[in-house]
Amino acid sequence: MKKKFLAILLALFPIFALGVAVQADTIKIVSDTAYAPFEFKDSDQTYKGIDVDIINKVAEIKGWDVNMTFPGFDAAVNAVQSGQADAIMAGMTKTAEREKVFTMSDTYYDTKVVIATTKSKTVQSYEELKGKTVGVKNGTAAQRFLEKNKDKYGYKIKTFDTGDLMYNSLSAGAVDGVMDDQPVIEYAIGQGQDLKISMKGEAVGSFAFGVKKGSKYEHLVTEFNEALAQMKKDGSLDDIIKKWTASSSSVSSAIPETTTKSGQQAAPVKSKYIIASDSSFAPFVFQNDSNQYTGIDMDLIKAIAEDQGFTIEVTNPGFDAAINAVQSGQADGIIAGMSVTDARKATFDFSEPYYTANSILAVTESSDIQSYEDLKGKTVGVKNGTASQTFLTENQSKYGYKIKTFSDGSSMYDSLNSGSVAAIMDDEPVVKYAINQGKKMKTPIEGTPSGQVAFAVKKGSNPELVEMFNNGLANLKENGKYQKILDKYLAANTDSSEAASSTADETTVLGLLQNNYKQLLSGLGVTLALALLSFAIAMVIGIIFGMFSVSPYKALRWIAEIFVDVIRGIPLMILAAFIFWGIPNLIESITGQQSPINDFVAGTIALSLNAGAYIAEIVRGGIQAVPVGQMEASRSLGISYSKTMRKIILPQATKIMLPNFVNQFVIALKDTTIVSAIGLVELFQTGKIIIARNYQSFKMYAILAVLYLVIITLLTRLAKRLEKRINK
Repeated sequence: MKKKFLAILLALFPIFALGVAVQADTIKIVSDTAYAPFEFKDSDQTYKGIDVDIINKVAEIKGWDVNMTFPGFDAAVNAVQSGQADAIMAGMTKTAEREKVFTMSDTYYDTKVVIATTKSKTVQSYEELKGKTVGVKNGTAAQRFLEKNKDKYGYKIKTFDTGDLMYNSLSAGAVDGVMDDQPVIEYAIGQGQDLKISMKGEAVGSFAFGVKKGSKYEHLVTEFNEALAQMKKDGSLDDIIKKWTASSSSVSSAIPETTTKSGQQAAPVKSKYIIASDSSFAPFVFQNDSNQYTGIDMDLIKAIAEDQGFTIEVTNPGFDAAINAVQSGQADGIIAGMSVTDARKATFDFSEPYYTANSILAVTESSDIQSYEDLKGKTVGVKNGTASQTFLTENQSKYGYKIKTFSDGSSMYDSLNSGSVAAIMDDEPVVKYAINQGKKMKTPIEGTPSGQVAFAVKKGSNPELVEMFNNGLANLKENGKYQKILDKYLAANTDSSEAASSTADETTVLGLLQNNYKQLLSGLGVTLALALLSFAIAMVIGIIFGMFSVSPYKALRWIAEIFVDVIRGIPLMILAAFIFWGIPNLIESITGQQSPINDFVAGTIALSLNAGAYIAEIVRGGIQAVPVGQMEASRSLGISYSKTMRKIILPQATKIMLPNFVNQFVIALKDTTIVSAIGLVELFQTGKIIIARNYQSFKMYAILAVLYLVIITLLTRLAKRLEKRINK
């Protein structure tokens, strides 16, 4: 009997063990991203809200080990359905349709949906919405209500993937009203948002916890119901809901504070502030026909500096370089049409937004793409690090397109024109500016709110600069200068403004040269200075390490070998970036003091080291090409090693090395184009800036190619003549 009992226990042990293991597993619960007061990221960068507190309380009662993530409502639903998550708690309304897919718990909150407008508008009945557009979050009870009553009241519906995009669209006037859960809107109003409710809410259902129907996690619903019943009985559920919905709630929020009042002024701390910006992002920043940087950002920062009484120096190295310049302490602030994102908030302190941006898809005039669904299997281009890239990445799996990123706008637009991408996504004013400048594109799909644009400083630094920007922005809005700046570049009629550059003269090669020859000569001067100076330094470095590599001392040969291997093993662009941005950051982390490096100096150092490593190998090869017997014969006659090298070996080796030196100089001249990545405006970068204004890429690149060809050919001829003279 005992043996049978033992055998049964042994047989059942794997089942018991599995049951224990399942119980011990972490429960993966997914939720929405921004749905205050149910779930939202607070100012301390942690998620809080009704749903979070309820799950934590249920976990405490039932002993759950919970991992709660916040990918967004649609992504959360898909995660549970695909088995990537175990359960969903995201203010999800319990409906008959959802109960076919999900096993849902008892409800924990009865909700209403309501129409909201900005404070300056009033909508007191659905009849007043006739002909207007109402925004709503996709997949919600509010969307179902609007769809059901659409024909009855004659409004149009615009759906959004996230609440922040919907409310940004309302603020920008892209929709006339929005419909959302009443507690969500009331919470936003309590936090100072520009929202108003003038109608009664509509009861649309109740929220519930859910798991995939038929999955092994259905027991979680039973346990949730048991804990929920206990919470209703002891009053803890009511306490949680009151905590987040009471009008006197003191909970901080990630929602931005209200706009700074006009008439205020802060005191500058520095005698001059360096502001970094993009180099080609019309109409925010671009070069006009006079080769001066202009645009919304340029006019705005200058007007704010004048209003607040501080001095600025604006540099335009390009978007990526501007960001790195602020991070490395080479600039105090950045204004470059930069969207405010949670990721960027970890690195930068932002001002109040000065523009609400839309991202829009653009295709060629001959394209048959009419919707995001038409992009399936196609490639969409986007500028790296932009809100458009974030939107495309978030929706890539939904629509099945491929994404190709670009470091600058001109390359992206050229790729669309050449057919290497089927479509591009960029900020709407940028796309429309390009179309106005003659780019053969169209925008078949309505723009999508992509966030707000703001001025920024490195986190924790220059707080007075942000304060002055906010004060100045408020003053400019009050006195009307802000609107004048926007109208100058965005109004339909801008023929008399700087924004309407005379690109008619730039449709020919002659016109491009006439309008831009000063700019091109300036870029060429930087290129030649960079090439000549860096090559001269590289010759010294290369000769020293080349001599080390053939030295009779082992230590010197090791030093030369390490130098050559390390420098040649690092791509030039990365080497330049490390010198320009990495070293200042390293110095700051050690000393606490910012020590920026000039872009020309950084480019010179990078090119010198890179060319020096290759010249060292040329020197080593040239010396070793001289028959070894000559060194031995000289040494046997009692002549010293150094004198033998100077008088016998090096004169012969120089003739062998000279052709390779010429080739290396040509390579160094070409390599100057690479250091444009750190924002140095040499000849190639100059051409890109011109293209960003007039979109004449083929003609401008042809001009650049001819310029490089002429300069390199002349210098090569000169070097060969010098080589012949030395050989004689």
